Amino acid sequence: MSIKGVFRSWGPAWLVMIADMDAASLITAAQNGVQYGYGLIWFLLLLVVPLYMVQEVSGRIGIATGKGLAEILRENMGPKVALLSAMPMATIDFLSYAAEYTGIAVGMEMVGISPLVSVPIAYLLHLFLVYKREYMRVEKYLIAGSIIMIAIYILAALFRGFDPYSSPFLFSTSKSFIFLAAANIGAVVMPFMLFYQASATAEKRIHNVKAMRIETFVGALVSELLMVAIEVASTGLKNANFQDPSVISSSLSSIAGPYSPLVFGMALVLSGFIALVIISLGSAWGVTEALGIGRRNWFKVYLAESLPAALIPIISDSLINVVLNLMVFEVLALVFPIVLMGFIASNKNLMGEHATSKRGMVVYWVIVSLIILGGLLALI
Repeated sequence: MSIKGVFRSWGPAWLVMIADMDAASLITAAQNGVQYGYGLIWFLLLLVVPLYMVQEVSGRIGIATGKGLAEILRENMGPKVALLSAMPMATIDFLSYAAEYTGIAVGMEMVGISPLVSVPIAYLLHLFLVYKREYMRVEKYLIAGSIIMIAIYILAALFRGFDPYSSPFLFSTSKSFIFLAAANIGAVVMPFMLFYQASATAEKRIHNVKAMRIETFVGALVSELLMVAIEVASTGLKNANFQDPSVISSSLSSIAGPYSPLVFGMALVLSGFIALVIISLGSAWGVTEALGIGRRNWFKVYLAESLPAALIPIISDSLINVVLNLMVFEVLALVFPIVLMGFIASNKNLMGEHATSKRGMVVYWVIVSLIILGGLLALI
């Protein structure tokens, strides 16, 4: 396997990992720094393992079958099962869209642009980017945007500076710590990710499993390192009211210099926009596949599904308060499709030589159980 071969198939796994670092995840990571300093860095790095393990299975399903997850579920387990796996994802995604638009609105307000202007522009741009329905063309733009986004995140951490004497390890049994840890688990694997990587892999006709695994691991590692960068950048931040751009700008300026609000705002805007496109694609593919109307009809769903969510940050400025709760409920919407994906992955009739081994399935079920347990702990 050559480096050229890896980059030829590069895209689906990388983008789904970058979209995982969305506006809601950014706020979750910032909350880590605000509440516990560097204390959750160890936990974020540990989450690379479940992120890779779960998404590798999604990518392998796309390679082995040439179809999306919902399409496979519909053909082999029936339309009701497919709908029960896709519709909770679509429902949660509506809230995700609203969170992304809110992140974009807050980021633009930090540079003086009203949500009345920024949100409609974001909605139209996310439609314009895919209006020709050519996945490969969209993918190139998003990969370029992801590179810029990474540079911005690194810049945010550099502005803040790094304290080599602060411990990256903290553990507590307090309710607030457990809740925040569960929110991070909710931020690491979201329902749309299962559907997106399988469908995008099939759409791109990728057949190289080793290349997909390398891409998935690199993407998982970079995604969590970006979370670490934001946790570092947010350490020491006071009055972290993420729904008030003037307060967050003032707080950032006091600890990281006058340019830090601009950098943080740019991070919110770009991460929110990339995630908006990827989540919309994953949701639209999942719904159309589950309904049996074909992935080729996804644009009809894509066109309409995020429009109501775009209205929320225009008429309300309080959505940011429920972002951490949203991250927890993401885990509950994940349960059904992630369990079904495990059954698909172990089915040799469907997966052929790419079926997960018995040992691999033991690891998979342990990871899935821990993810679900994390969500349940946060609800207690």
